[in-house]
Amino acid sequence: MSACETEHDKSMDMGNQHPSISRLQEIQKEVKSIEQQVVGFSGLPDDKNYKKLERFLTKQLFEIDSVDTEGKGDIQQARKRAAQETERLLKELEQNANHPHRIEIQNIFKEAQSLVREKIVPFHTGGNCVTDEFEEGIQDIILRLTHVKTGGKISLRKARYHTLTKICAVQEIIEDCMKKQPSLPLSEDVHPSVAKINSVMCEVNKARGTLIALLMGVNNNETCRHLSCVLSGLIADLDALDVCGRTEIRNYRREVVEDINKLLKYLDLEEEADTTKAFDLGQNHSILKIEKVLKRMREIKNELLQAQNPSELYLSSKTELQGLIGQLDEVSLEKNPCIREARRRAVIEVQTLITYIDLKEALEKRKFFACEEHPSHTAVWNVLENLSEIQEEVLSFDGNRADKNYIRLEELLTKQLLALDAVDPQGEEKCKAARKQAVKLAQNILSYLDLKSDEWEY
Repeated sequence: MSACETEHDKSMDMGNQHPSISRLQEIQKEVKSIEQQVVGFSGLPDDKNYKKLERFLTKQLFEIDSVDTEGKGDIQQARKRAAQETERLLKELEQNANHPHRIEIQNIFKEAQSLVREKIVPFHTGGNCVTDEFEEGIQDIILRLTHVKTGGKISLRKARYHTLTKICAVQEIIEDCMKKQPSLPLSEDVHPSVAKINSVMCEVNKARGTLIALLMGVNNNETCRHLSCVLSGLIADLDALDVCGRTEIRNYRREVVEDINKLLKYLDLEEEADTTKAFDLGQNHSILKIEKVLKRMREIKNELLQAQNPSELYLSSKTELQGLIGQLDEVSLEKNPCIREARRRAVIEVQTLITYIDLKEALEKRKFFACEEHPSHTAVWNVLENLSEIQEEVLSFDGNRADKNYIRLEELLTKQLLALDAVDPQGEEKCKAARKQAVKLAQNILSYLDLKSDEWEY
């Protein structure tokens, strides 16, 4: 049989495909079209989009169920597969919306709402003082949100980053306002246009409070679209003013326009929330830079741990690692606490490897002077040798806190701390200082072990 005849037969088979199979394929195609929306859904069960996706998938299940199989095994199997795939997405949608860490994010956000409702909503009605209690409260909320575990799950990353972005925006709006504490810079006697600019600036101050309430969902009487129109209208009013070439009035008008544009920028946040990449830090330029540094750091670490004569690599490795810390210092934080946390962790990773090399070098040098040591000093060095071996294991550790190896390493480090506690310096200042440094090192290794095993994801 020729190739042309084979292709012709295939096309005839497809053309003669049973209508029920064709219908199931159509339904599956429709279900597939919303899969990414389900996977990336970062809202809650009472969100409009949740109900919309749930209705759509439930409707497709009914459609699948209504397909007549005519008792044929192949159609029954096809219908079963289509139903299973649709049910899988329904289950994933429900799990995303009800995930314990999604609920944790929402509960923290509710605390932020209460704080804003109590301390900030009255702010735009006349008062212009934000308490230390509010600033400390918002910082605590941001820190806790930053440490909510996502396990790399897109829906949780979006939810956490979206929530953080809104709260950080509120913090920025308030900080910006507090810095200026705007007293009207020009007297209305200078020029008739000044009175209009002053009037607009008062409207902008009110809009700040409205925007904060909108971002935090504590104002049901206003919409982002309406506020955007109001602010755009204020810019149009300012543009229409005749400042008669007066530089000081033009500068004043420009400052107020800049303030309005900043508020408009924050209003775009809600629109960005609909796209996965806008709230997935895995796509962020700063995070990619941090990942590049970490990749190189791990390569250096593996070279050191696997080398037959690692001391030959100490100098070059330390020089390159110091350079990596310099690269991390240059990473833009974008006022984002998740990026700040990712960079902090990366710095600790690199610095821990430098400390490991420093200790190895110190132990090598010490061999030449061991006979001249005070007995208590020798005891400290013995602990440092043990810490060096434990640190090597910690550097290679890749697990969580439930792992037996984690518990073993934690116990070994605790044992070394107890051994240091038992060292009697006998008045030797050098020994006191050495013991203090050794205690700090043991605690740092313990903290690093915790950091490696806490399953944090940006």
